[in-house]
Amino acid sequence: MASGGEVISNKQVIFKQFVEGFPKESDMAVKTSSISLKVEEGSNAVVVKNLYLSCDPRMRFRMKHSKDPGFVSFQPSSPLEGFGVAKVVDSGHPEFKKGDLVWGTVGWEEYSVIKNPESIFKIHHTDVPLSYYTGILGMPGLTAWAGFYEVCAPKKGEYVYISAASGAVGQLVGQFAKLMGCYVVGSAGSKEKVEILKNKLGFDDAFNYKEEHDLDAALKRCFPEGIDIYFDNVGGKMLDAVLLNMRLQGRIAVCGMISQYNLGQSEGVCNLMNIVYQRIHMVGFIVFDYFPQYSKFLEVVLSLIREGKIVYLEDIAEGLENAPAALVGLFSGRNIGKQVVVVARE
Repeated sequence: MASGGEVISNKQVIFKQFVEGFPKESDMAVKTSSISLKVEEGSNAVVVKNLYLSCDPRMRFRMKHSKDPGFVSFQPSSPLEGFGVAKVVDSGHPEFKKGDLVWGTVGWEEYSVIKNPESIFKIHHTDVPLSYYTGILGMPGLTAWAGFYEVCAPKKGEYVYISAASGAVGQLVGQFAKLMGCYVVGSAGSKEKVEILKNKLGFDDAFNYKEEHDLDAALKRCFPEGIDIYFDNVGGKMLDAVLLNMRLQGRIAVCGMISQYNLGQSEGVCNLMNIVYQRIHMVGFIVFDYFPQYSKFLEVVLSLIREGKIVYLEDIAEGLENAPAALVGLFSGRNIGKQVVVVARE
């Protein structure tokens, strides 16, 4: 590693242009710039060496141009940003010192300057893989925990359905539900993923939605008595079918709608009247609202990991140059488990 204030090369994944439809690898480029590893005098910024980057579907939103003042798009000719795990190289902030491990929002590059250190969390527990802080112990894990326990208010014995169930969030929701004594079914996009849900993650049942010509019939087959809780990651036709199968006073946590992210015109949902008939509680939520509960979440989930009560699947891509392909692969279901990019292993 370079010393002190030396300026060194910094490989970056640059966002080239705003995206319509499915993102492509050609919408990004891997280039090399330069960076100083020394924080400017008087600044409270933190310079970090990035170790692991998280590929998340939500990054697709920032690839489109938006005039909404509350929405921050990626800027063409600048590095992408996302959640990652990093090591502090230099710091002007009193809460961070050289050598600290952190997770939070970083650039898609070898080194990043974090101008708002409030966006990163210090890592205190290193008896688990550091990459877990991009997933089960980071944003996806907190999303699963908050969405299931806080939004869905589950009860033992309830019937739970999860779409995109083999992904970073879905795999955890299913296991949380099983630990509560619920009956759990998930859907995924391949036979291999269905087998993983049933044989590795402990789901009671699972199906490949791509092989189902009638989603309503598939759900009735899996839930003859109906669904109490639906954890929605996909929206669209799946949400429409689920609305026909919800039980009285059912709850739907809307985490994401990946089926809609790359469409020019969003699909309509026809069965909304069932929300009235079945008195369904349907709530959208954003994980950032639950960041103040991170320490509570961490205590619970670390214990589950250490006790071997929860399984976590990662799909690892080696090298920053493979980051564009890893991100694009999310939207064709190429990954199995949490998609992580390794930038450096310390």
